[in-house]
Amino acid sequence: QVRLVESGGGLVQFGGTLRISCAASGFTFSRYSIGWYRQAPGNEREFVARIFNNGADSMYADSVKGRFTISRDNDNATVYLRMSSLKPEDTAVYYCHAVIWGDDYWGQGTQVTVSS
Repeated sequence: QVRLVESGGGLVQFGGTLRISCAASGFTFSRYSIGWYRQAPGNEREFVARIFNNGADSMYADSVKGRFTISRDNDNATVYLRMSSLKPEDTAVYYCHAVIWGDDYWGQGTQVTVSS
């Protein structure tokens, strides 16, 4: 079955850097785009970034553009999100997302907390 497992979250200071990972299994990873979303308490889940299957094309939310970088390792079926110049407003649970055969799949999320 399709599985997306996030890891690497934690507590980081304002202006710091953190890299989170999403390990995928149960589907042909290299054929699908993978996205990152986040949800802060009391807020709706919002788009952060997406990387397409070729690894060369990606897109970002305006709020993270220039600070976050999404990348993928198709050999190891893993997507990364490197977050730099972190701000307290980046605090959220970060989720990995894929649409496989028309169905939405989400990971369990990883908490990122940025202290001011």
